[in-house]
Amino acid sequence: MTFTEHLKTAAREAGADLAGIASIERFDGVPPEQHPCSIFPETRSVIVLGKRIARGCLRGIEEGTQFAIYAQYANNWVPDRFLALTTVGVAQFLEDHRWEAVPLPYLPVQTPPMGVPVRPGAPAPNVMVDFDEAAIRAGLGRFGLSCEFMTPEFGPRQRLQLILTDAVLDPDPLCERIVCDECGECVDACPLGAMDASRLEERNVCGMVMKTARVDWTVCRSCKNGAFPNRAHPDGHPDRTAAVCMRTCVHHLEDAGLVGNAFERPFRQRPAWRIDKTGATGLAEG
Repeated sequence: MTFTEHLKTAAREAGADLAGIASIERFDGVPPEQHPCSIFPETRSVIVLGKRIARGCLRGIEEGTQFAIYAQYANNWVPDRFLALTTVGVAQFLEDHRWEAVPLPYLPVQTPPMGVPVRPGAPAPNVMVDFDEAAIRAGLGRFGLSCEFMTPEFGPRQRLQLILTDAVLDPDPLCERIVCDECGECVDACPLGAMDASRLEERNVCGMVMKTARVDWTVCRSCKNGAFPNRAHPDGHPDRTAAVCMRTCVHHLEDAGLVGNAFERPFRQRPAWRIDKTGATGLAEG
């Protein structure tokens, strides 16, 4: 067993549902204010760890009857407790084998600088690595039409954390498998019209070009359909995993057989709860 394989076994034993590795060369061209080496100049590998959000955490919002389930488990405990413990455990594994490991919590790249450069040529703190792009560089998934990061295992249902290390690890191949089939159901489901599929943008990560709909994030932040404010900074993109757009996506991906985490029953078995532009409560078909 190689050291990389040993590391991934340790990650799974520590509770990771996803583990991908990117060599630092895959970050060539990333600006200093988002580059891992601005935090740890000796970085040779970036490890991306993921923990799934249980589908049942979406149920209370899908029915419009219970919002605390998602708020507590998916929005809070999965990243801050379960995944954080996993990340620290993997970092300790690396350091037990004489390699430095820098664990990174999620901080949105939209966060403005919070200080001044400490030396000439250094970016202002805090440096924010783009977690979604890092996960793509580590071979875990791709962007969907909705602009959300998706994996072949869980679609949009996961949280991510990173470890920067000076260990030279075997990088994972980039994810060539298409998860999002660009069906457009997420766009149609948004009662606020925050996504425009007629104005596609291209996201280029490591030479992989992914098409995404134009998103009006100001409108998206006002969503009352299960979207949560960014938990790290108000300028960050909202958490849409439980919003009606992403709940619609979860149902479609499973129904189309595009994700590996399958269930005995379909996610959506009756019209979904939502609130329209006027604030009126209704049910979304689909």
